[in-house]
Amino acid sequence: MGRNANSGALTESVFYILLRLHQPAHGYALMKDINQMTNGRVHLGAGSLYGALDTLQKKGWIKEADTHRQERKKEYVITDTGKQFFEKELVRLEELLQNAQRMKEATNEDER
Repeated sequence: MGRNANSGALTESVFYILLRLHQPAHGYALMKDINQMTNGRVHLGAGSLYGALDTLQKKGWIKEADTHRQERKKEYVITDTGKQFFEKELVRLEELLQNAQRMKEATNEDER
């Protein structure tokens, strides 16, 4: 879970969880917000989400938020370690996109 063995890439679900947890959120908010961000393309079931949250906590990428709300729901937030992995993934994705755009432009020029 998290990083694929060869590519170093975060799974899409983990990417969105870390993205959303730049602000504290509980599980239901994560499911709802990620679904909304992706226009319903990424749907996290409760089992998958809470398994991912457990793994991310064990890795030290997220932690329970220090919220003083009256709610019973446990909130999570990204840690500095999680932010480092997230930022590395953003750099990787930006490179991927730039390379794809350059290739597409070169291909379009060749077709003229």
